[in-house]
Amino acid sequence: MFSSIEELQQKLATCEYITDRNVATIVYLSLKLQKPLLVEGPAGVGKTELAKVLALATNSQLIRLQCYEGLDEAKALYEWNYQKQLLRLHLDQIHSKSWEEAKQNIFTPEFILTRPLLQALLSEVPIVLLIDEVDKSDEEFESFLLEILSDYQVTIPELGTIKALHIPIVILTSNNFREFGDALKRRCIHLYLDYPTYERELDIIYLKVPGIKQALAQQLVRFVQTIRKQKLKKAPSIAETIDWAQALLTLGINFVDEEIIQNTLNILLKYQSDIEKILPRVSSLIPEH
Repeated sequence: MFSSIEELQQKLATCEYITDRNVATIVYLSLKLQKPLLVEGPAGVGKTELAKVLALATNSQLIRLQCYEGLDEAKALYEWNYQKQLLRLHLDQIHSKSWEEAKQNIFTPEFILTRPLLQALLSEVPIVLLIDEVDKSDEEFESFLLEILSDYQVTIPELGTIKALHIPIVILTSNNFREFGDALKRRCIHLYLDYPTYERELDIIYLKVPGIKQALAQQLVRFVQTIRKQKLKKAPSIAETIDWAQALLTLGINFVDEEIIQNTLNILLKYQSDIEKILPRVSSLIPEH
């Protein structure tokens, strides 16, 4: 797939995802060792984007399972198509089949509704399986994932054990909403993604917002990096920095001042309490140009 860390790093860059070498090294090892990658870090640092870009970089199909409280096997793996089963039973009754005969006919792959996990295992093409925000799922669901993460297989009582046709690239993301058990961690390679450094975020802005002037890019990134250090309910993500840069470019702004920041702060901050906290202090937080 990739013969070196440098090749992976370059491929990700061509897909507009800039990484540091340490991040590329961990991703490279997870691919080579065919182990799931558990990516933790604050919201908005590019965890989900990493899975999407890996799908692009490896010409793989992306299958996404969005986790939430109460997520269960039926929504994540499979459920039986009850309406179709009832129809089949009705037809069997017309043809005077016994219950034993009918029962054998309705628990077959024909009557299964596949969900993301089973779709990933049954896929005939290479897959990137994104299990997004796994920290929002219950501990019971975390335990359910262990067989898939360790052996790339699941057991369905009526059908037996189903093994992956292709070992998928598995990316699990977490915003650290809750701690995971040791069993899950043992099955994964761990990667912590933090907010980018000033230089790295500047590179991202140049890549994602073509045409932006150097002075404006430097000034806005400095401001974002400064307010991330404040005690906020939600610090600006990389995507919000990009949105702000695009907004300023759209307005024809060449440098930011107090008034511009006050008028556009809601693009960076998504909670009114955060805006009210930063607004009175903008003049002291604004970078020099």
